[in-house]
Amino acid sequence: MATPVVTKTAWKLQEIVAHASNVSSLVLGKGSGRLLATGGDDCRVNLWSVNKPNCIMSLTGHTSPVESVRLNNPEELIVAGSQSGSIRVWDLEAAKILRTLMGHKANICSLDFHPYGEFVASGSQDTNIKLWDIRRKGCVFRYKGHTQAVRCLRFSPDGKWLASAADDHSVKLWDLTAGKMMSEFLGHTGPVNVVEFHPNEYLLASGSSDRTIRFWDLEKFQVVSCIEGEPGPVRSILFNPDGCCLYSGCQDSLRVYGWEPERCFDVVLVNWGKVADLTTCNNQLIGVSFAQSNVSSYVVDLNRVTRSGTVVHDPVQDSRPVAQPTPTGSSIRRGYERPATACSKPQRVKHNSESERRSPSSEDDRDERESRAEIQNAEDYKEIFQPKNSISRTPPQRSEPFPAPPEDDMAIAKEASKPSQAMDIQLPMPNRGNSDFVPRVPVATSTPMPKAEPAVIPAARNEPIGLKASDFLPAVKMPNQSEMVDEDAMSQIRKGHDTMCVVLTSRHKNLDTVRAVWATGDIKTSVDSAVAINDLSVVVDLLNIVNQKASLWKLDLCTTVLPQIEKLLQSKYESYVQTGCTSLKLILQRFLPLITDILAAPPSVGVDISREERLHKCRLCYKQLKTISHLIKNKSGLSGRHGSAFRELHLLMAPLD
Repeated sequence: MATPVVTKTAWKLQEIVAHASNVSSLVLGKGSGRLLATGGDDCRVNLWSVNKPNCIMSLTGHTSPVESVRLNNPEELIVAGSQSGSIRVWDLEAAKILRTLMGHKANICSLDFHPYGEFVASGSQDTNIKLWDIRRKGCVFRYKGHTQAVRCLRFSPDGKWLASAADDHSVKLWDLTAGKMMSEFLGHTGPVNVVEFHPNEYLLASGSSDRTIRFWDLEKFQVVSCIEGEPGPVRSILFNPDGCCLYSGCQDSLRVYGWEPERCFDVVLVNWGKVADLTTCNNQLIGVSFAQSNVSSYVVDLNRVTRSGTVVHDPVQDSRPVAQPTPTGSSIRRGYERPATACSKPQRVKHNSESERRSPSSEDDRDERESRAEIQNAEDYKEIFQPKNSISRTPPQRSEPFPAPPEDDMAIAKEASKPSQAMDIQLPMPNRGNSDFVPRVPVATSTPMPKAEPAVIPAARNEPIGLKASDFLPAVKMPNQSEMVDEDAMSQIRKGHDTMCVVLTSRHKNLDTVRAVWATGDIKTSVDSAVAINDLSVVVDLLNIVNQKASLWKLDLCTTVLPQIEKLLQSKYESYVQTGCTSLKLILQRFLPLITDILAAPPSVGVDISREERLHKCRLCYKQLKTISHLIKNKSGLSGRHGSAFRELHLLMAPLD
């Protein structure tokens, strides 16, 4: 009797090489769930179909890496923001640049299209939020209130509010018609990475690096519930289209949550790593993630996911009975009122005189010269964008769900093990309508480049660089070889591991030594002992702890740590560089004003030993910071996440010049 084929709940759709250099941003189209846009360090914006390996269109014009991209709901316009602070809007149907918007002084971290009007909101590392009128090519509003980089912006479904999330641990709600802040939501203890409006009710969800998701009531302006214990920082959340649940894209898993009371309905294992964006289509959830220049897309069958009823895991151990989700249309909260017109323009309270004085014709001509929309795949371009311009008497063809591969891997393995008839066989294209078809994961590239080891070893990677797993496995036994006994197998496996064991044992002893000093409560002595060991890995482990509590930092601690930070910033390991940047940022924010004030103060009258000691420490720190500032300046031109961190540090160190 044949074994029935069972479809999977989650599977990988495809993997592509999206850019010639690292991918720095990506977004899924929310309208169709089929369109994917990526921004790269090569200053390009590429458009893809999530299930096809070929690039549809490549947009050029930016002169610095693209940090943020966003598609509007009809997927007719795309906006991209760069590290230099410039914003460009392209018309995808006409395949040309529409607008270039200038005004931000630092990286563009977040973008969003207004759901009805032709407006774009942008959030930057300069802490400002700007609302742009695409038609008039000017800034309508500038919202100020955040003290650190604005990481996420979302318009409410009715287009009257704008929610912003920032690194300053806050979520703010802005009234677009009044041009002012309505409310500020505090409670997160880490940077807030994402916010999302409920599609029907006055409810807002926010996800943070503190591994929590909070739900906020937009009528009472208070927290409704808080879900804790996420496996990592929350970077991507999405409400189900009917509002019955919230999806959270976690590390290698999808979690389904309810909020009144807070509970987890289901957990689905998906090997997508750190998912960057989510959308739903045809009762399927599509998620995308990226690592260096590769972008992978995944599908979760929502028909096989529990979205209400039985609780898989209650994060707060709530003993109350689980309530069924409120049906759509009968919510306990007030619902959004969608405007009847297609475009409702917010009240203009502040004009950007510079943009109003510009000559539109001359700027448009310059944009045309500097920016291009290169159609890479004419067939897919016509299929996706051209039908929107044409009038047809037949209804549009509805997209079908992505077919799931079968779970019967044994049958696949048996078929693969059969000897082939010839070495080179031209296989016909498979029929994708066949339910037994197993889609292979294609890998495509827009620009073929030789693969080389990265200069900086990333903090999270799937494979160790420079190592081969086969070197650590027993040799394949040949038919004429005798049976290997257990002792021989174990000795062969252990071969080559002795050095690693010695390194780990030595590091364990060093950490025990530092921990013994730490237990006495003398932070300065424990840091001195870590530095004396002359092992940067121990210093990194200790700094990662000290960085968690800014109150542990003292001026005399800076004199010891700054020389180590200089070494960390020049390390080839990404995790070391990140730790060094975090420590240096804390020192600059807490002690640089104090150091400059003490050094600028006139000399005191008489003998003051404590002041002399403090002055000596400040001079020592100033000298070390000047040395590090040259290193920061040289590295501020780097692209990607490192470049952003070094540019931020360069701005903080401006008083040293």
